[in-house]
Amino acid sequence: MTEGPDETSGVSPWRGTRPELTIAAIAFTAAALTGGVLAGWSGLAVVAIAAAAVSMVVLRALVPRSAAWSIRRAKDKQTERPVLGYAQRRFVVSSALSAPKAYESDLRPLLEHLLAARLAENHGINLYTEPAAARRVFCRARGDDALWALVDPEQAQSAAERDKARRGISPRTLARLVNRLEKL
Repeated sequence: MTEGPDETSGVSPWRGTRPELTIAAIAFTAAALTGGVLAGWSGLAVVAIAAAAVSMVVLRALVPRSAAWSIRRAKDKQTERPVLGYAQRRFVVSSALSAPKAYESDLRPLLEHLLAARLAENHGINLYTEPAAARRVFCRARGDDALWALVDPEQAQSAAERDKARRGISPRTLARLVNRLEKL
């Protein structure tokens, strides 16, 4: 068997496979003879078809993939990540709606970080060093004070307060908070 050299290393990928190929040929011949003796030509045909199918599967696994396939596969992996991120965010939000612990531990830090980023980018205010200025910018309307308490870094609930609360944040309140953050 003289196959062309492998493009990457200059060595044939079939080099050193003579013993395995010999064993496979002997096994196929033995199976074909057994099939022929036991069932005649139909047994021989079944063995030949099965051996061809198994050979195709094995060769498909051994033959290296083309560069185009590898590039396409890499692009597919990149598009899978946002879906996983979306599922994780959706889980965090649904957990925060039902449990105050989930809001305080998962969603609140995320919203607080978003608030800090919006204040810094759009208003030049640091949420952690200038909380009074941040509150003035955030609280434009009458109902914004209640929303501020949900993201104010100084208002984070203690474990005892979280245990007292029965529910997490309501969907309506969360929607109002997200809308307010978007308007910043």
